[in-house]
Amino acid sequence: MTDMPRAGQLECICEPGALGDTIVHYRGAAPLAAGFAFSVLGQVLTLSVLPLAGLSLAPSRGLVTLPYAAFYIGAALASLPASLLLDTVGRRAAFSLGASLGVAGGLVLVWALVSMHFGALALGAFWLGIAGGFSLFYRHAAMPVARQGGGALLIVFGAATAASLIAPTLAGLAEAIAAPQVFAGTAAAAALAHVASLIATAALPNQRRREQEPKTMRAQGWRSILLPTAIGTLGWLAMTALMGATPMAVIGCAPPEAVVGAVAWHVMAMYAPSLALAFVPRLASPVPLSALGCLLLGAGAAAFTLSAAASGFSAAAALVGAGWSLALLGTTLWVHRNGPISRWLLGFHDATLLTGAVLGALAANFFA
Repeated sequence: MTDMPRAGQLECICEPGALGDTIVHYRGAAPLAAGFAFSVLGQVLTLSVLPLAGLSLAPSRGLVTLPYAAFYIGAALASLPASLLLDTVGRRAAFSLGASLGVAGGLVLVWALVSMHFGALALGAFWLGIAGGFSLFYRHAAMPVARQGGGALLIVFGAATAASLIAPTLAGLAEAIAAPQVFAGTAAAAALAHVASLIATAALPNQRRREQEPKTMRAQGWRSILLPTAIGTLGWLAMTALMGATPMAVIGCAPPEAVVGAVAWHVMAMYAPSLALAFVPRLASPVPLSALGCLLLGAGAAAFTLSAAASGFSAAAALVGAGWSLALLGTTLWVHRNGPISRWLLGFHDATLLTGAVLGALAANFFA
């Protein structure tokens, strides 16, 4: 007799009935992994441009980090709607909507850079941030399979690592094509990455959550997620503050291509720990991972303060990325360790994390 899916479960990325089996069906995971990978690629390209574009176009020093902050403001505001839409319209429609907004935001960003329009730069960043807010829920969609083994999770996060590796080469080619328009090529490549994400997510099965949340799950309450939410928020704040300052620090001692390289190393470190842990899932313990992540974030902050060359800033970015990765992974497992959780609480959790990201982005100007 096939086990019935648990009530209140999150989205399943395997075939119906597979949650009770030991064999994971990867067919449903492949488009999810591709959609996530292209979304991450778009984010790498976007976040490597926004701090420097803000530095070039801002009418005053105090507004330099506004486009960078607008990205995370959009992501924070998208969290709860994205969470609820995954239930009401299904994964395919919800993730496709997010990718579509990423395409639109990328095109606005291109126009802003060509026209030297600061307001449009912030608007495009905001729309791209909304797309990022939707893509943050890929990790929650992967959690049911993560409970059955690390294979499908390896596909999803491994694809994101590969995307970060090709970002510098892609940005270099795009800039060469768009010359002499600085950064416009990278912004156009970000828009194309979201087009690819849209194509991939369109291949997802249009599943909704099959059953309503039982009273026992609602009785868990918001108190169960307060501590991991607080730790995750501090991790996001530290990460965005340091990574907002990194491009401006690197550009002072290296060519523009080095900026994308530093951001790519950072993003690769954000997902590489998940690859390692997928092979030894027994080591994925929520509290130790969260604590280790905080230590690495502190080490990255110290390395950034002591750096004076692009290589040092890249190393600091990698430490910060690894610290963020472990803190996010630990707190995500922490939130889910008592079983499935309501979309409302997930939306609150992610919105709070991204509020910390917004505060860090606004503070980045003080570290540059």
